[in-house]
Amino acid sequence: MSRESQISIGDVVQRTAQFEEELHGERMTINIGPSHPATHGVLRLKVELDGEVVTRCEPVVGYLHRGDEKIAENMTYNQFIPYTDRLDYIGPIHNNVTFSLAAEKLASLEVPPRCQAIRVICCELARLQSHLLGLGVYGMDTGAMTVFMYTFTEREKIYSLMEMLTGARFTTSYTRIGGVARDVPEGWLGKVLAFLDGLEPVVEEIDQMLTRNRIFCDRTIGCGVISREDAISYGLTGPNLRASGVALDLRRDRPYSGYERYEFDVPIGSRGDCYDRWLVRMEEVRQSISIIRQAVEKMPEGLWYNDEARKIYVPPKSKVLTSMEELIQNFMLVTEGPQLPEGEVYFEAENPKGLLGFYIVSKGGGVPYRLKIRSPSFCNLSILPKLLKGVMVADIPVILGSLDFVLGECDR
Repeated sequence: MSRESQISIGDVVQRTAQFEEELHGERMTINIGPSHPATHGVLRLKVELDGEVVTRCEPVVGYLHRGDEKIAENMTYNQFIPYTDRLDYIGPIHNNVTFSLAAEKLASLEVPPRCQAIRVICCELARLQSHLLGLGVYGMDTGAMTVFMYTFTEREKIYSLMEMLTGARFTTSYTRIGGVARDVPEGWLGKVLAFLDGLEPVVEEIDQMLTRNRIFCDRTIGCGVISREDAISYGLTGPNLRASGVALDLRRDRPYSGYERYEFDVPIGSRGDCYDRWLVRMEEVRQSISIIRQAVEKMPEGLWYNDEARKIYVPPKSKVLTSMEELIQNFMLVTEGPQLPEGEVYFEAENPKGLLGFYIVSKGGGVPYRLKIRSPSFCNLSILPKLLKGVMVADIPVILGSLDFVLGECDR
């Protein structure tokens, strides 16, 4: 080939590149969040755009950081329980239970069957609480406002049940190391069943409204696909992992709190897209309803705390006011905390958002030496740089809504 023809080819390549640059223009960097309804909290997405297409995404977290792990090292185990409410504040009572189970693992302590059943009911109500809000705002992210009205109405009823049980609607602080704060009030279990009777037809109506809606399907099917391999390698857990076809659920695979006594299915997806993540959460709502019904029907008699854990569980108030021994025990537990042995433990449970874990290092006594929290939302958000690359800007709220994260336990 002659030199003239070589130069001509080089000119063509250069002019083509210039033409493409003029055609597409310069790439633009924008911020979505940290104060934006589409980010579901104080999440900032630093997004680089080529027109309407995302070429790069950098999630920025930490705006809600409160230092919970360091705070835990300066207070007793029971004093830290209210702080766990502020982690996944969408289903706070589940955090109480998980932290208590971690401390009980350290103490080699097992709570009575009645306490286990109460905790299961609380955890599944928290799952309903979380999924109802997640499904409702997901509908809003795709342009369907009506679903949010349905789900939020039902969620308020769970708040009323929590108020009857714990005295608080939102931040419950209900569990204790070695049990729960108090037994269920008279008639409460019947109210729970009545609530479930009303929730089931609402769930089916939501399913009919949105699951086969043409606009919703067009916006979610094939959008935000997470492969099975990517879901595993990025450490995704919970419904986001199961929607990608990985049937991991600790309630079934590593049972705790007596979950092995209940029959339930673990829904999984096939495509791993936004639509599958909706379907998985819808089915998990139905499964949680079934688990709660079984727990109520099988509710055992007995104590709601371990009566033998004298150095761990605060005695009932009636005994504190009538017995010197219990009065001294109460004073020691309040001032010094539950006396747990030296050692290291890690315990994780199936939180509504994924696997919530607590790693405790103890040198003995009532205060943890070190505490580390494995927050599911933090791990689930790690896939965003890969997941959002190449999508349209309009798809970002849909993908974020399908992941259903909460920044409280992401930032800790």
